[in-house]
Amino acid sequence: MEELPDHIVWEILDRIEKIVDRNSASLACKRFYELDNEQRHFLRVGCGLDPANEALTSLCNRFPNLTKVEITYSGWMSRLGKQLDDQGLFVLSNNCICLTDLTLNYCTYITDVGLRYLAACFNLSALKLNFTPRITGCGILSLVVGCKNLTILHLIRCLNVSSVEWLEYLGKLGTLEDLMIKNCRAIGEGDLIRLGPSWWKLKRLQFEVDANYRYMKVHDRLAVDQWQKQLVPCENMVELSLSNCIISPGRGLACVLGKCKNLEKIHFDMCFGLRDTDMINLAKSSSKLRSISLRVPSDFSLPLLMNNPLSLTDDSLRALAHNCKMLESVRLSFSDGEFPSFSLFTLDGILTLIRKCPVKRLTLDHVCSFNDAGMEALCSAKYLEILELVGCQEISDEGLQLVSQFPQLCILQLKKCLGVTNDGLKPLVGSYKLDWLTVEDCPRISERGVQGAARSVTFRQDLSWMY
Repeated sequence: MEELPDHIVWEILDRIEKIVDRNSASLACKRFYELDNEQRHFLRVGCGLDPANEALTSLCNRFPNLTKVEITYSGWMSRLGKQLDDQGLFVLSNNCICLTDLTLNYCTYITDVGLRYLAACFNLSALKLNFTPRITGCGILSLVVGCKNLTILHLIRCLNVSSVEWLEYLGKLGTLEDLMIKNCRAIGEGDLIRLGPSWWKLKRLQFEVDANYRYMKVHDRLAVDQWQKQLVPCENMVELSLSNCIISPGRGLACVLGKCKNLEKIHFDMCFGLRDTDMINLAKSSSKLRSISLRVPSDFSLPLLMNNPLSLTDDSLRALAHNCKMLESVRLSFSDGEFPSFSLFTLDGILTLIRKCPVKRLTLDHVCSFNDAGMEALCSAKYLEILELVGCQEISDEGLQLVSQFPQLCILQLKKCLGVTNDGLKPLVGSYKLDWLTVEDCPRISERGVQGAARSVTFRQDLSWMY
């Protein structure tokens, strides 16, 4: 080993995936220790930093070529010592000159001062902040002004970020490709207009409104109405995820849905105001779509804030079926408490989508229109490999027994299905048709009933959800 050239040793060390094993290898000899220090590019630290700032200084000196750092204080308690503070970020910015990717999780001591220190990291291209409650929009603005190469920005539960001038600055900068804003209470749908020209560069947008705490500015019609006069150039969008958002007809986020020509993945979770026209426009412009996840809300009080009520029917599914010929993953979900009369996707609409698209993965969650007839139709689904059924109470043993006839199915997941019993799984026992079977919280299926029904079986029974 002593005769091996440095680049071979680096190659060996680089193949060690577990950090614990990597640390052990570096202690084998002085040479390995020094080479590992030079090659180490990723560092994850957290509650074990004590004293935090001094320990981080030592680590930065030891690993001079760090490009990615993750600081996580999940599960932190005061007895574990003081958290990393703004001075720690000063150390990081001064010592990690190669830093390109920084993640701060539950760093509650960090303030705007610390973000200003990070503005000196000119190479920083990815910043992810998860529950850093002391920072504000002013701190983020100072950071994005300094870090002009920023392409990825994730803000999760940053509760005091109210001003959004930083969004406008990023829009003018035109470098942002991946934006995630989740449960930042003071940032609403209307604020996204500030991105301006940067919409053209954006490839991924994940926007989630805190459903339990919405500022009135989210419902401010003036802010959303401005989108009617704005061109939203989002042709390069690949992934779009919206949760708990209000989609107003002809304005706001509705302006985005019909312009995503390269969209491959969409996720709509409890989006109020989503209509057939929105879905049809999206389907017509997104021929490259591969995955769709749609969860329909059951709370019909919020739409009263808008002029038009909820309206999603089979027309949306037919538009997807006729325009999105690459669709491989489909998830349709109705929230708990949904009345059958409001479940506007019929069995015919669902089967049209499956028959016309090469669907490999299908998830149906509380879709009361899907029954044994639907299971029979899946016998001709030649691409279907993964089927997940959650709360589909219209499926009985008769329908479940047809699984053995599905041509390509290898993974089956059953959750909270009341109509199926051990008898429904009997044709699968010993057949080795399935590679994986998961049964969770189905009261009429026992652990004994799933044995031998697949090469690998997972069983869990918790019936507290029924009471």
